[in-house]
Amino acid sequence: MKNLDKGTIVRTVVLFVMWGNQFLVINGYSPLPLDSEMVEMGTTSFLTFCASLWAWWKNNNITRKARRNEELLKREGLK
Repeated sequence: MKNLDKGTIVRTVVLFVMWGNQFLVINGYSPLPLDSEMVEMGTTSFLTFCASLWAWWKNNNITRKARRNEELLKREGLK
């Protein structure tokens, strides 16, 4: 267990929690008391956040490598 990174442990714990949640749902229990409007609002908010973050990241030169490549393209007259 010493060689496992934190990400692996977190993903495994989340997986087991979700399996437990799915088991409860299959057996008729509602571990998360949400109505359909709350689910819809949460889903659309999450998707909007992800799309915004992705568009911001893709259209801006955030990383050092991206800025370096942008500078190279300008120097070579390719952009």
